[in-house]
Amino acid sequence: MPETLAVEIDRLVHDIELQKVAPDAAARERIAHELAKRFHVKSDEVAILALVHNGQLLRFVLPEKLRPVGTIPLNSTTALVARTARERRSEVLNNFPAVRHASVFEGVPLGREQGELIQKIMSAPIVAGTHVLGVVQVCRKGHTPGDAGADFTANDLKELSTLSAALGRFLIACQET
Repeated sequence: MPETLAVEIDRLVHDIELQKVAPDAAARERIAHELAKRFHVKSDEVAILALVHNGQLLRFVLPEKLRPVGTIPLNSTTALVARTARERRSEVLNNFPAVRHASVFEGVPLGREQGELIQKIMSAPIVAGTHVLGVVQVCRKGHTPGDAGADFTANDLKELSTLSAALGRFLIACQET
């Protein structure tokens, strides 16, 4: 039930906010775990990126292993995450390999088999008021679309999009002071 995920994410973010310090890796991972559980993916198939450098770049908050790897320019013409932030539009792509996209981050080892790539993905902006703070993405990886599992649905995307406010508060809490 969509309310259950929204309530759980809101509770986790509230607990983070009470700490009054940027969340540690374990707290960030709890957010990824809840999203992964709901959408039947692994935690490393959940990505949350924050806009940084005056909104010119997107930087990974999750997965943890991608945090130090680099950033994605908001003006990238090949990055789905950049398009999601620029256009403020949620999207499902159940045939992601057929779409022209930047794949540099797919090459970062996350403890998976060689050749497991993103096959299916949902991408939604994280918005607070009128400002985009970042993007949340949930993907399914595999050697083929069939290996990756079921297609994401319009209802899945709608549920992911309803988390924008809570995830916005999460990104604010993650800002280093």
